[in-house]
Amino acid sequence: MRVFVTGATGFIGSAVVKDLIAAGHQVLGLCRSNDKAAALAATGAEVYRGSIEDEDSLKNGAAQADGVIHLAFNHDFSKFVANCEDDRRVIKALGLGLAGSGRPLIVTSGTPIANTVPGQPAREDNPTVGSDVHPRAASEEAAASVAADGVNVSVVRLPQVHDPVKQGLITPVIEMYRAKGACVYVGDGLNRWPSAYLLDVARLYRLAIEKAEPNAKYHAVAEEGVPTRDIAQANGCEVRLLQDPQAAVERADAVYTDVCVSMGFEHESTKRAPIFRPFQVNDALMQKAGEHAVFMHCLPARRNAEVTDSVLDGPQSIVFDQAENRMHAQKALLLLLLGGLANVDKFQ
Repeated sequence: MRVFVTGATGFIGSAVVKDLIAAGHQVLGLCRSNDKAAALAATGAEVYRGSIEDEDSLKNGAAQADGVIHLAFNHDFSKFVANCEDDRRVIKALGLGLAGSGRPLIVTSGTPIANTVPGQPAREDNPTVGSDVHPRAASEEAAASVAADGVNVSVVRLPQVHDPVKQGLITPVIEMYRAKGACVYVGDGLNRWPSAYLLDVARLYRLAIEKAEPNAKYHAVAEEGVPTRDIAQANGCEVRLLQDPQAAVERADAVYTDVCVSMGFEHESTKRAPIFRPFQVNDALMQKAGEHAVFMHCLPARRNAEVTDSVLDGPQSIVFDQAENRMHAQKALLLLLLGGLANVDKFQ
């Protein structure tokens, strides 16, 4: 099978390329950088010069392949909404190259798009949120649109993807905390981050395109998640519990909150609502934080409950950065338990 891969030189894409080639497939990898083109060619893939900004190159690349795995995404989160709309355009261009052929298109999305049922994990068959709620849903809306035009589309929803060396968002978040010196978390710290090991995710993409099941949804999740508080403690952070949110955020470099009722405690919703009301993250509270403070939330957020719209959508918010890049170092433990470290050069 000849597979056109966008994002072929990225963290996940490079692993997908290697897995496809190892399974006997041919890879046509989208690339616009000379340096990355050499590395891509060294894997045995055929380099296809182009970019996600060039709709004609996308359409032509798709037309030359037996199937497409779309992984490329602009990770400049200062313009996240615009980038999500650009991804909608990219998917439509890829769909034009596959229309009427029955050849599969695998689109990448995220687990937050599956609307969660309180107290339960997000499931593949859950209803989805729209792009008016989460901008990344634009990718799935585009997938549904090209599917309606006769394209064989399925979706892989990513959690936090990691390997033994790179821990995704966990790594830069910890670096940010250490560089800035402080992080304030408003809440109980029990929000959970789902995750999956890089090679497992790469294998899922290959299996998805081999199966080519129309309208399939795949959650690339091996672990439902570890609480944020546990991650902080495991990384040697000092955890101080304060009752006064005004004092807690004083000169903080990051302010982090979550829903007021964690999974499994929905029966306490009525009791907790008035208790947590004074802990709402709003403009007044953020003004107490440091000059360059950022706001964080694991999503989905309850707007104007634990956080106001003005903070969630404001310039200090990096919540969509988190939603796109959640990853876990803890998955390395699963790799160890499965004996996979023997296959990693660094650990041989």
